[in-house]
Amino acid sequence: MTNAAARDAVIAAHCRELKLPAVQRSHPALARQARDGGWPYEDFLTQLLESEITSRRDAAAARLLRQARFPDVKTFDQIDWDALRGVSRPKVMELASCAFAEKAEDVVIAGPIGTCKTHLSIAIGVEATRRRMRVLFTRAADLVRMLVEARDEKTLGTLLRRLQRVQILIVDELGFVPFAKEGGELLFNVFAERYERRSTIVTTNLAFSEWAQVFGSEKLTAALLDRLAHHSHVITTRGDSYRLRHRRPKESSVVSEALPPATGRKTSSKSTKKRKSA
Repeated sequence: MTNAAARDAVIAAHCRELKLPAVQRSHPALARQARDGGWPYEDFLTQLLESEITSRRDAAAARLLRQARFPDVKTFDQIDWDALRGVSRPKVMELASCAFAEKAEDVVIAGPIGTCKTHLSIAIGVEATRRRMRVLFTRAADLVRMLVEARDEKTLGTLLRRLQRVQILIVDELGFVPFAKEGGELLFNVFAERYERRSTIVTTNLAFSEWAQVFGSEKLTAALLDRLAHHSHVITTRGDSYRLRHRRPKESSVVSEALPPATGRKTSSKSTKKRKSA
């Protein structure tokens, strides 16, 4: 074995023991650049350490992205800002900085179905994972189901502690699926425990005045809205469904054929006679 090979083997062994995989991968190329460029030793060491730091940050962000359980990875680059009506782009980009999470503030994204509410919430969550924040995405109905099951199995305390460790909890589609009063109470407790401690992002198609039908109690709803109004950012989306606007012509015709006739639509006497004879 040559001296160079022996030296490389020793470096590799030291990197494995010290758990510096990026240093092990990058040091040969950096060493060549340092020799060819006449770098000072300090510059070479700086570049070597920075390669390890960058690698670890990227790995942490990738791990947090997986743990967030997003149904799809959506980013701000994919947003059609022209179609996103009623939304302040500067305000959204302010939320993308994730400064709200550092202050334990909440975000409510409300609007009609199909107006990119979920996309916005996921994009904010993705940015948070890039900043090495712990994020969890869940639909409101799924979260309530988990809470009820944990209560029945006497593991509710464990679940609540796990949720509390999440820096940003995204609760999607609040109000899409109704749930029992006990489910509303459990969900309220999650929001109340996180108030001023951790950030929660809620997407909903309901106006605040309609939240009582979700939680089953005017009193409970008032208490929750009082908390959300204190430290929250509210974004209201408008317009028609993005998915319906971008549906292919063939799909649109299939949908229109499947829809029932409009109220008050007149039918011909000929078609009426056919139905009677049938």
